[in-house]
Amino acid sequence: VQLQASGGGSVQAGGSLRLSCKASGIHFGINTMNWYRQTPGKQRELVATITSGGSTNYTDSVKGRFTISRDNVRRVLYLQMNSLKAEDTAVYYCNTKLGRNFWGQGTQVTVSS
Repeated sequence: VQLQASGGGSVQAGGSLRLSCKASGIHFGINTMNWYRQTPGKQRELVATITSGGSTNYTDSVKGRFTISRDNVRRVLYLQMNSLKAEDTAVYYCNTKLGRNFWGQGTQVTVSS
C-alpha cells in the first residue's frame, strides 16, 4: 500500500489549498479514507473521513470550510481547504485502515495570519 500526499504550501489566512493523495496497492474504491493533521507536540488529529459510498464526516473546527472528496477512477483522495486559519497550520496525512493504519508521507500546510 502506498499513499502519496501532495498540495501543501504556505498561504495567508483566508486563502485556500487543495491536498491530494494518490493511492496504490489497495482496492481504493472500497476503502474508507481519512485526512489527519499533526502539529509539534500534539497527537495526530482526525480532520475528515469519506466512506466508499461517499459519506463524509468532519471535525468541528473545519466544518463548512474543508471538503473531502475522492476520485475512485483516478484513485485519488482530496481535501479542499477554504477560509484557512492560522490554527490549520500542520502536517497533513492521508490514511486508510486495512487491518492496520497506512499513512502517506505528510504534506506541510502553513497559514500565516
